[in-house]
Amino acid sequence: MSEQDQLNYQRIATAISHIRNNFKDQPSLAVIAEKVHLSPYHFQRLFKEWAGVSPKKFLQYTSVEHAKSLLKESETTLFDTAMETGLSGTSRLHDLFVSIEGMTPGEYKNGGENLTINYSYAISPFGLVIIASTAKGLCHVAFVEDEEKGLYQLMQEFPKANYQQRVDQIQVNALMIFANDWSQIPKIKLHLKGTEFQLKVWESLLKIPKGALATYGTIAKDIGKPNASRAVGTAIGSNPIAYLIPCHRVIQSSGNLGGYRWDPLRKTSIIGWEAAKTQH
Repeated sequence: MSEQDQLNYQRIATAISHIRNNFKDQPSLAVIAEKVHLSPYHFQRLFKEWAGVSPKKFLQYTSVEHAKSLLKESETTLFDTAMETGLSGTSRLHDLFVSIEGMTPGEYKNGGENLTINYSYAISPFGLVIIASTAKGLCHVAFVEDEEKGLYQLMQEFPKANYQQRVDQIQVNALMIFANDWSQIPKIKLHLKGTEFQLKVWESLLKIPKGALATYGTIAKDIGKPNASRAVGTAIGSNPIAYLIPCHRVIQSSGNLGGYRWDPLRKTSIIGWEAAKTQH
């Protein structure tokens, strides 16, 4: 990421933080622009380049009331039969293109011994990511502040694996998730280390369309464990694949956005960005 890109991302992050903390006051363009030390004109242009919509529209997408309205729309359609039968629009990417393969018990227990993991770094609309894959599929995607820290965190997940910094086709396919046109993305396979319960929760998350939201209770019902909302929340919090497994689309039943292992501010920005892209 260039110094200018880093500066712009920080400006947008600061603006989103202000929007999130003050959405009830509906801050004006001038007020938000002042927070990032830009003129309203330049801030509006930068923000629209990043989010695809104006700051005012983005403010609507990240308010609690809008989150509630998305939940109302999603509750009756999130896990219906149509979702299980394939792609009915660009927002339904995951049902058709992503599948999960759990690691074997041996791979799960021995920390990735005998696994060769390719890893690389890439710039996303939400900052730097580290992305890693085995011969069977994608095993790790995380938003990171710097490359060294990102690699260290990856190695904690698979302490006995063999690592090589290398971009492969699995990674390239997965990174296309950030493009607007998903119709050309080849099927993505995930190779994940998790319990049977975790894998079910992560698979359920893949059904949430872009621009929609779900609650912990909705996910619990979908996996046949309606009383396991707390356990579902724990499994969601341990999701190893940032963005592609869309744990950011799960919020509290009240409409509050809740936490996110890669920074709640980033969760806010992703939800707003996706809603803007979907509506736009």
